[in-house]
Amino acid sequence: MTQPPRPNQGPPSQPPVGSQEPAPNPSISLPPPTLWPPPDATIVANTVSKSFGDLVAVSGVTFAVQPGVTALLGPNGAGKSTMLRMLSGQVKPTGGEIWVAGGNPRTDTDARGRIGLVPQQDGVFEREIALNVVKMAAILSDIEDPEGRARWALDIVEMDPELGRTVGTFSKGMRQRVKIAQALVHDPTVFMMDEPLNGLDPRQRRHMVELFQKLGAMGKTVLISSHVLEEVERFGSHVIVIAKGRLAAQGDFRDIRNLMDNQPLRVRVGATNLRLVGAELLRSGAVVSCTIVDDKTLEVTTNSIIRFRRVVAKICQMSNSRLEEVTPLDDDLESVFRYLTGGGR
Repeated sequence: MTQPPRPNQGPPSQPPVGSQEPAPNPSISLPPPTLWPPPDATIVANTVSKSFGDLVAVSGVTFAVQPGVTALLGPNGAGKSTMLRMLSGQVKPTGGEIWVAGGNPRTDTDARGRIGLVPQQDGVFEREIALNVVKMAAILSDIEDPEGRARWALDIVEMDPELGRTVGTFSKGMRQRVKIAQALVHDPTVFMMDEPLNGLDPRQRRHMVELFQKLGAMGKTVLISSHVLEEVERFGSHVIVIAKGRLAAQGDFRDIRNLMDNQPLRVRVGATNLRLVGAELLRSGAVVSCTIVDDKTLEVTTNSIIRFRRVVAKICQMSNSRLEEVTPLDDDLESVFRYLTGGGR
């Protein structure tokens, strides 16, 4: 699918906050400055802020999103939902510029029509059946054969269009799938989804992750907010991290995680002969501390998780110990946020 035309004014062209062009120096040859925003960007936020009275929810956030799947990460209360509401045109920023799918979604109806939104709140007609709810979304988007499109969208999210129950009787997971069908029905260019996997069972989660990945592979832009690390790793590698209303990091998730590999990390080790294993781990230098939690569990701290992984199995083998568990205790999203924002562990 071709990307929608950009308006004459184009997206905001200022570089990200804090970036500066280097001063000319005739003695060295510098590569050209990085083009920002990328020419294929479909979402651009430039120094965007949002305040509610004295409360600053988002402060000076700048990023660009290209086609594919991007995860918008942050702990609860970080400003993710506020950011999505501004990007989708529901809320006016206090400051900065937003450009999405060809224009300003707050004022450009064509641009707003290219957005498929899955809000965190339900916001559906509880007294209607699912088919009518999704059909109404198709009618509002001026889709030909709205009922046929509604059936198509419900089928994609694995819901029976003939289900006669009203949406008000649905479970959380069923409501989520109706919202996703509403977002799909007009075949938008850009999808924005706020915690879309909430309430889904494991099989439904797998199906939705596969659906989002397929949309990204088709050239759609899929921006998904989440605070769950497991989900993020399944969506894809590109992430935008927001913490305390500010941009903490943007890029490949694996690169961000790799930044932590040389930082002190806690690991739970389940094994037999715990005292001997702990002593040998300390002697090897692979860990800097070791605590016996119970009869079967050690908690160790290591400055090099890579080195620890290399030696722990060998030490257990030499100690005639059966290794039953190796679980990083800092390998979660909250730890990543604490690291990126300088909050420690």
